[in-house]
Amino acid sequence: MDIIWFMTGNLGLIGEHALRHVSIVFVAVGIAVVTAVPIGIAITQSKAAADVVLYFASMMITVPSIALFGLMIPLLSPIGYGIGYVPAVIAVILYSQLPIIRNTYTAISNVDPALREAAVGMGMSTFQRLRQVEIPLAIPVIMTGIRTAVVMNIGVTAIAAYIGAGGLGTFISRGISQSDPRQLVTGAVSVSLLAIAIDLILLLVQKLLTSKGLVEESRQ
Repeated sequence: MDIIWFMTGNLGLIGEHALRHVSIVFVAVGIAVVTAVPIGIAITQSKAAADVVLYFASMMITVPSIALFGLMIPLLSPIGYGIGYVPAVIAVILYSQLPIIRNTYTAISNVDPALREAAVGMGMSTFQRLRQVEIPLAIPVIMTGIRTAVVMNIGVTAIAAYIGAGGLGTFISRGISQSDPRQLVTGAVSVSLLAIAIDLILLLVQKLLTSKGLVEESRQ
């Protein structure tokens, strides 16, 4: 009961930390989409390049989050951003690269060659083919990668509280340091519910962006 009373008595603070949490994740993943989607598209032109890029992106995601956040401190301290919002965003950008690059690469690579040939036969340029044919067909898989990145990094961002970035991880860090299960459970439950809610919202966005033809085909 103490935990429930603590949660209900601190709804305003939970909401404030949740907004900070969402801000870090969405800014970081937004930047990651701008960088990772073009990379994923570019490496479809070379299997060797794809192997190298995916290898390094996979290596990045294996670095423990607490170590990566800690590494940001000495790297960014000389320019005055060793702790706080900026290093948290940079770390989440790095963690977001693999799922978005990999899904973009897979989606574009698996577009039916017959559709590409038909687009070429219609006189489309490479850019037109990409914009009007390949990307619309790849949207569901690309969005799945973005959803994976967002949900994964909602959990990762909880660790950012240890470098002063705020967010829902503040409850967890304080709960551990103060041996207060109320704050610990509040932080853990809030992060989980936030991840579920945002994943459902992004799933809806994915359905809205998916071509009606693809939706009808999947139902058959």
